[in-house]
Amino acid sequence: MKLNPASISKIALVMVLTGGVMQWALAQEKHEFTVKQAVDYAKKNSVQVKNILLDVKLQEETNRQVTANAYPKIDGRIGATYNPNIAVQSFPNFIALGTYGVIEAEDIRRGDGSAIKTPSDIGLIQAQFGTKYVANAGVDLSQLLFDGQVFVGLQARETSMQWVRKNVEVTEELIKANVHKVYYQLVVGKTQIDLLDANIARLQKLQNDTRELYKNGFAEKLDVDKVTVQIANLETEKKKALNQISNGYLGLKLLIGMPVKDQLVLTDTLSDSQIKNGMLEASAYNYTDRKEYQYAELGKKLNEYNIKRYKLSQIPTVSLSGSWSKNAQRNKFDFFSKGDWYTFSNISLNISIPIFHGFTTRSKIDEAKLNLQKTVNQMDNLKLTIDNEVETARTNFRTATEAMDYQKQNMKLAEDVYEQTKKKYEAGLGSNTEITAAQTDLKSAQTNYINALYDAIVARIDYLKAIGKL
Repeated sequence: MKLNPASISKIALVMVLTGGVMQWALAQEKHEFTVKQAVDYAKKNSVQVKNILLDVKLQEETNRQVTANAYPKIDGRIGATYNPNIAVQSFPNFIALGTYGVIEAEDIRRGDGSAIKTPSDIGLIQAQFGTKYVANAGVDLSQLLFDGQVFVGLQARETSMQWVRKNVEVTEELIKANVHKVYYQLVVGKTQIDLLDANIARLQKLQNDTRELYKNGFAEKLDVDKVTVQIANLETEKKKALNQISNGYLGLKLLIGMPVKDQLVLTDTLSDSQIKNGMLEASAYNYTDRKEYQYAELGKKLNEYNIKRYKLSQIPTVSLSGSWSKNAQRNKFDFFSKGDWYTFSNISLNISIPIFHGFTTRSKIDEAKLNLQKTVNQMDNLKLTIDNEVETARTNFRTATEAMDYQKQNMKLAEDVYEQTKKKYEAGLGSNTEITAAQTDLKSAQTNYINALYDAIVARIDYLKAIGKL
């Protein structure tokens, strides 16, 4: 068989598309997650958590810098200087002065016998001191012996690390609550699809029964059409629900940091007993159970260190320094050949005593105290907020579980009403209007139950988060 160019192009296109689909399928990874596994995955892959973990590493580097201030500092230096024009220095003519001094001391006289006296102005002489080339090499050492601010910084290192790590826990707690809510929303969505499927199956059976009644003359064509319309409406509602669930999966993947191409399967189920399980034991709470309160406590401790740091800055600082050098002077650049190198060294103890800095230190201390008071006020407000969250969440949970139980009973009752109405209809004792109304009531009861179920799981999550036991 001979292929024309157009056919070859189509085959090539199909091969390219097929290869792309196969490559995409191979790159896809399947994840079957419980809600705990989804949370663990988020802690490792969420961009928000990754960035907050980088803050921990940044604090580690800051702590290293603080520690470095307490270590000795050693610097090496080497340099060379070329002096094309050596500076000329003027100074009293000490040669003439010395000569006249000797003459006067030896009482040497002129030929006429008169004494030779030192002139009142012996003048100046000029000379150049130095060489064309100067080289030096040396080592400098400095060691801080005491500095109040560095001392406090060393003390605060561990608290600083605890503070940034606690911020990680606060972020993870927030993500955990959001993952739980989205996860169980999708689980509830699956329950909604199951109920829709059951309704569709129920109506399809009713449709078949009604069609048979119509064939035998016990029902009208209108009755068959009404059931068909109901089935079409449920199918449309199911498609909308499936689309919402699909978008929900995309949202959950984004939240936990999972690639969109990966397949996510939720393995947890949801029941009334799960929602109520353990809630009686979780009634008591302490402020310290909340990560946010623990974070605020560490912030308060850091503010206290800040006050201490500024107070100790008023104490003298002590440091030790030393220097050792070799230098050489040449009129030619021949430092690497034979010639003398001269040694110079010193050791110094330095004490810096702060006397007056324009009240800057006092202002910094007062500022740090005000920031500490702000933190204390925020902690007091956080306590009130926690109390309010706990009471609100407790009330919402109690209301939500009562509504869930009620809607579950109502849904069961609606199912019974529908079944009884259907039997009456099949027996010729009921009308199509009655069975349509029963189906509508059942659908409404199911929708109310689904909403109540989700409200109850959200209320449980909010309550456990409020008492710090999620």
